[in-house]
Amino acid sequence: MSSQRSLRVAEEIKKELSQIIQSEMKDPRLGFLSVTDVEISQDLRYVKAFVSILGSDKEREVTLGVLQRASGFLRTELGKRIRLRHTPELSFHLDTSIEQGAKIEKLLRELESKK
Repeated sequence: MSSQRSLRVAEEIKKELSQIIQSEMKDPRLGFLSVTDVEISQDLRYVKAFVSILGSDKEREVTLGVLQRASGFLRTELGKRIRLRHTPELSFHLDTSIEQGAKIEKLLRELESKK
């Protein structure tokens, strides 16, 4: 199995997962989020979806919990949209890279202003 195929499948899953979350999920506890990255196992059976969630730590925790509990629904919807022999199992992880980038940018600006 080529890694090129894995990359294509991961990109397709990322796109479809984003659409499903935005249009199909109606849970009011679901905060503002975006799917930032998807990692898929070599055998295409497991997917780690990284999400960036806007809000406080408590809101992030609640939103991540909602996604974990809805993983069965999301997996079913994904199976309807993407034709694979086995629909992969989903797990959701918080992506803090945007926040880390903002902190680094802030520190660099502070250093620049001290010159």
